[in-house]
Amino acid sequence: MEFKGKKALMVGLGLLGGGVATANWLVKHGADLTITDLKNKRQLASSLKRLKGKFKLLLGGHSEQDIKNTDIVVLNPDVRPSSPVVKWAKKHKKPIENEITIFSRYANKPMVAVTGTRGKTTTVNWVGHFLSGKYRAVVTGNSYKKPFLASLDSLKRYDYIAAEVPSFQLEFLNHNPNPPDTVVVTNLSQDHLNWHGNIKKYALAKSKLFKGQSTAQNLILNYNNSWTKFFIDKNPKSKIYFFSLKTLPKKFNGIYKKNSDLFFQDNGSFKKIVSVSVFEKKLGEHNVQNLMAAMLATYLSGVPWLVIKKGIKTLPQIEFRQEVVSQKRGLTIVNDTTATSPEGAIAALKRFGSPSTILIAGGTDRDLDFKQWAKEMPKYIKTENVIFLSGSATDKMLRLLGGKFAKHQIFDTLARSFECALLKSRSYRRSVILFSPAAKSFEKFKNEYDRGRQFNQIVQKMDR
Repeated sequence: MEFKGKKALMVGLGLLGGGVATANWLVKHGADLTITDLKNKRQLASSLKRLKGKFKLLLGGHSEQDIKNTDIVVLNPDVRPSSPVVKWAKKHKKPIENEITIFSRYANKPMVAVTGTRGKTTTVNWVGHFLSGKYRAVVTGNSYKKPFLASLDSLKRYDYIAAEVPSFQLEFLNHNPNPPDTVVVTNLSQDHLNWHGNIKKYALAKSKLFKGQSTAQNLILNYNNSWTKFFIDKNPKSKIYFFSLKTLPKKFNGIYKKNSDLFFQDNGSFKKIVSVSVFEKKLGEHNVQNLMAAMLATYLSGVPWLVIKKGIKTLPQIEFRQEVVSQKRGLTIVNDTTATSPEGAIAALKRFGSPSTILIAGGTDRDLDFKQWAKEMPKYIKTENVIFLSGSATDKMLRLLGGKFAKHQIFDTLARSFECALLKSRSYRRSVILFSPAAKSFEKFKNEYDRGRQFNQIVQKMDR
């Protein structure tokens, strides 16, 4: 689709950067752009100052008339399929676009695309790191720092793309003219159910990423995840590979862990690649899964195992993903703000939990089930070492935990929560303060990244 000379209505500018990049790309490519948003100018100030070129701004709401008067509707990821805007666009037969539909149309470079509930950002950044051992690679996608359309026009400088693709974007990807060469689905579990409606619709959105792949392309799935069968039942044409924490059956191809070693299996034969005993002790079992997925995707992209093995030594730490933000005087402080689901937080508990670990948890509920979190958390954290940030998810957690926690362990601000955690940590010679909320943040913060930045600022102030 050509955008030059077309009237484009962008629904939702947002605050994470993707909306700004999309708006700037549309204007640069000749669209007559109108931007609508429910927020006002003050709320959108940080995004508005980064816009370039000519556009019309309609704030405070969306209208059917605006949809009727445009040629193309471009959606921000926050716009749900059930939104009146989507219904109006379909009613008036307007093409619906978003970041990924535009990016996939014009990104004519070899690509590894990563989706899934947990581990996307870590895996895609590690894929980019490994790819850089052979190619000029760019990492782009679901990030406030690296939105798709901010990198689209500079792709000619690169040989390979590592793209992180969230389900919000995939919901509207009904036809993909350039399916990725390799797709990785890290795992699937309950998340974003308030957006998709139910977990099956969520899984269906994920499956759109590999729909349209050819027999010459690759699909990498998590052998240990219960939703993998759902994806296989979609009958993908691509070659299927697995990554697994247990030995793979001989009929399957992929990478697996046996004891402390990783093996690659292909057509019945296998070979040892590398030992991960030190890696696992340091970064946890969930990161072994992320590592296997990234290594396999990179190998299938033409990078030799020797180059990949060398790259393991210099893997980057990922911001806000179990990020160690301070290590002083026996105290380690971990920012895991992007653990917005119970499953993500459980992974952090397994890695950092101990009798001297102080946990800060809680936030906004999104119709998630916290039963497993409430069962697992006490195995790793003492009752007196759990601090809650108040919120609708916190209320749910406390009910499941059965009233074991005193009121003085529940706080309305992140600063007070951290202050309490710091005091508790002084009872130990060595301690960890783990900020792993297991919930979203909208009742108190703009988003989880805002929450993470505020946490780091609090740490820096109290660390002086």
